[in-house]
Amino acid sequence: MIDVGIDAAEIWTGKLKLDLAETFAPEKGDDPGKYTKGLGLYESSFPDTYEDIVTMGANASKRLMERNDLEPDDIGRIDVATESSFDNSKPISTYIAGCLEQTFDGDFHHANKGERKFACVAGTQAIDDAYNWIRAGRNRGRAAIVVATDTALYARGDPGEATQGAGAVAMLISEDPSLVTLSDEQGYGSADETDFLKPNQQFPSVDGKRSVQVYLARMREAVEDYESVAGEIHPDDFVYAPFHTPFPGMVRKAALLAYRHITRDTEIEEALAEQIGMQPREAEFDDEETFLDAVSDYTDELKETTRYQEWYEATIDPTLDIARHVGNWYTGSVHVARLAALKRAHEAGRDMTDERLFVASYGSGAQAEVHHETVQEGWKEEITQLNIDEQVEARYDLDFAEYETVHDAHDHSKDRDYEEFTAPDAEFVFDGWGRMGERKYRYVE
Repeated sequence: MIDVGIDAAEIWTGKLKLDLAETFAPEKGDDPGKYTKGLGLYESSFPDTYEDIVTMGANASKRLMERNDLEPDDIGRIDVATESSFDNSKPISTYIAGCLEQTFDGDFHHANKGERKFACVAGTQAIDDAYNWIRAGRNRGRAAIVVATDTALYARGDPGEATQGAGAVAMLISEDPSLVTLSDEQGYGSADETDFLKPNQQFPSVDGKRSVQVYLARMREAVEDYESVAGEIHPDDFVYAPFHTPFPGMVRKAALLAYRHITRDTEIEEALAEQIGMQPREAEFDDEETFLDAVSDYTDELKETTRYQEWYEATIDPTLDIARHVGNWYTGSVHVARLAALKRAHEAGRDMTDERLFVASYGSGAQAEVHHETVQEGWKEEITQLNIDEQVEARYDLDFAEYETVHDAHDHSKDRDYEEFTAPDAEFVFDGWGRMGERKYRYVE
C-alpha cells in the first residue's frame, strides 16, 4: 500500500496587521488582556486592497510549485477550500489556475478542479479527496494541490471582530511525501447545527456560546469514533496535537477536555488521583446533573495540575505560535497549526522523523474530523523553506481609521475603490472587473 500525504506546504498571509492590544483594544475601551490573555491573540492579518482569497491562494501555490520544480503537467488536481467564496457557481480553483497560467509554461486544462465547503473543516476534507484520488490510482502519477484560503471578516462591532484574519495555505498532496503521511484511521463527529452560518450573506451569524459548545461536543464524538477503529489514545502516542484554531483560547478549552478523556483509565489518572481524585464515573451518581457538576469540578482542578500544564506546553502551545499573530484563517487554521508545531520543533533542534501528530479539524454546522499523521524524513527541509516570520514582520501596521478603511474595502456591499497600503512585488493582484462581473487578476513583476 502506497503512502500518501503532504509533500510540501506554503503560507501566504495578508499584508496588513491590526494590533489588538495597542490599536483595537483602546478604541473599544477594553483591557488589552481581553484579547491577549482571553482570546490568546496579539495581532490579526488583513488583505491589502489588491488582495483577496484568489491572490493569496495563487501566491502560495506559485511559491509551492516553484520551489518544488513543478510545472502544470505535474499537477492533476487543484482543490480549494474556502468559506469566503464570492461565486456560487464558478470555483475559486479556476481563478487560481488562471493566475498560475500567467507565470508557468503550459496550462491546467487537464487538471480536475473543485471547491470544498463545510466551514473550516473543508481544508481537511479537500486533503481527504486528494488522498482518495491518489490511493484509487486515478492520478496518473500526478500530484494534487489543495489550497485553504479565507478572509475571516466579521461585521463591525460583532463579538467575533477581534478574531478576524486572512491568509492561505497551499499543500502538495502526493505519493511518498516529504512532510507527513496520512493515516487510514479517521474519526468523525457530525450533527445538524446552526452555531455559525452565512445564509446568503458575507458576514457570519454566530451564536458564540453555542459555537463553543458544539465545537467541543463534535470533537469529543470524533475522538471517540477514532478510538473505535484505532484503539484508545494515550498522551504519549503523539508529539503534537494541532487543533482547529478559531482563536487560541478555544483550543485551550478543547485541549483540556481532550486530556481528561485520553488519561481516563491510565496510569496518569491514577497518579493525578493523589492530588485531585479519580475522574467521576456516571454510574456513581444518581442523576446526570450531579454527574456533570462533578466532571466540571474535576476538569477545573485538572487544569491547575503541573502534569496537565506540562503536557499542554509541550503538545499544544507550539501549534499556536503563528495563529497568535495572524488570527483566524478558517479553512487554513488547522493547517497553520500543523506547520507552527513543526516549525517550533525545527527551531528547538528536535528530530521529528517518524513521530506522530494528532490532527483535529472542525467546521461549524457542524463536523469534526480527527486523524493521525506520521512525520517523514524530509520534514526539516520543507519547514526550513517557510518564510512566515518574514511575512508577519513585513506587514503594514494599521491605525484604527485605516482598519475601518480596509474593512470597507473588503465589504462586498461597498464600492471597492480604495488606495493600497503596500506596493505589490512579484505577486498576483486583483485587477478590477470583467464584462460579466467576474474578478480579474494580473501578475506584478
